[in-house]
Amino acid sequence: MLELKFIREHPDLVRDGIRKKGETDRVDEILKLDVRRREILGNAEALKNTRNRVSEEIGRLKKNKQDAAGPISEMEKVKQSIKALDEEFAGVESELNSLLLNVPNLPHPSVPEGKTPAENQEIASWGDEPEIDFEPKPHWDLVSKLDIIDFERGVKITGAGFPLYKAGGARLQRALINFFLDEASARGYTEIQPPLMVNAASATGTGQLPDKEDLMYTVPKDELFMIPTAEVPVTNIHRDEVLVEDDLPLKYCAYTPCFRREAGSYGKDVRGLNRLHQFDKVELVKIAHPGVSYNELDSLRGDAEELLKKLGLRYRVLLMCTGDMGFTQTKKYDLEVWSPGQKRWLEVSSVSNFEAFQARRMNIRFKSRGGGKPEFVHTLNGSALALPRIMSALIEQYQTPEGKVVIPKILHRYTGFKVIG
Repeated sequence: MLELKFIREHPDLVRDGIRKKGETDRVDEILKLDVRRREILGNAEALKNTRNRVSEEIGRLKKNKQDAAGPISEMEKVKQSIKALDEEFAGVESELNSLLLNVPNLPHPSVPEGKTPAENQEIASWGDEPEIDFEPKPHWDLVSKLDIIDFERGVKITGAGFPLYKAGGARLQRALINFFLDEASARGYTEIQPPLMVNAASATGTGQLPDKEDLMYTVPKDELFMIPTAEVPVTNIHRDEVLVEDDLPLKYCAYTPCFRREAGSYGKDVRGLNRLHQFDKVELVKIAHPGVSYNELDSLRGDAEELLKKLGLRYRVLLMCTGDMGFTQTKKYDLEVWSPGQKRWLEVSSVSNFEAFQARRMNIRFKSRGGGKPEFVHTLNGSALALPRIMSALIEQYQTPEGKVVIPKILHRYTGFKVIG
């Protein structure tokens, strides 16, 4: 959420940021309500001063045993007027807060302006295209032959987008999760095992609500939401808390299943493991001092990249343009791995800085060692890593002509085997 004072003082800057994000401009509505809100506060304050004055007059008249009927009548009118203003203020405040929740975060000046993924900028890459001297197969053919992922039975049990991992596929999945968590712990992240369902306040805090309910699975009877990412519960750990500056940055890692409806997804992009309704992911979350949050963003990106290097997977880094960045981020990188079997890039991580946007929604602040009023922290997160496309790229890159899959050496101690098939 943007600060109301900031919108009031920099309306054109906010309008420009909204335009770059491709969101609906509500600045004029907000400013109009802000003016009325302050008018109500001023009128209410004047009436309360009148009430105090009349109350003192009534007390003086009664003390002197004089007629106070006139002032008492005036007092009743003042009370009714204050009540009416209080009711109007509550309505204006509610509408204003609702509008503020629908204003996107502003892009950082270093983010390229654009509307489509084609306008994202490749800023780094690592690794060469794998040398495969035969026609590589897509992962869905390989896993079917090896009988390590069963898409058809997943459909029978639940529906499309809920694969069933078996034998070596299940072991490889677990190996990757443990590898990612161990690497995060070695880099100073505290491991968290959070709830897989959150309430509306938590979903609002990280920006999934309002207006994004159709992207999440819901539990209507209990008014809960299945998490789309561990970012939601983990970032909410410190909601409504004041932290100590010397404790920053706080660094958390969490493995969770993630649940996404992925409404409107279709075609080749959803085949196999490409786009699922339930998938596993290890998430990294940082709560940082505002003065160093972009340094923390770079180191967070480096933590995710190091995993890809250790797995030997060719990847590239994209700086996302304003229109492809998302509602809540101020700057975002995507990491994409090369898929030999599909001959295209697959996103496996998004690494983002939200500055104070989420912190203001969640009221997460820190107290400076120098004293003064508590300030909002900056929040960051990144996938390290999302499992489905890592699995598909790994299976495709390390396939043999016979249809087996060689396991990268770094995972041997986690899998207990070197080859599937």
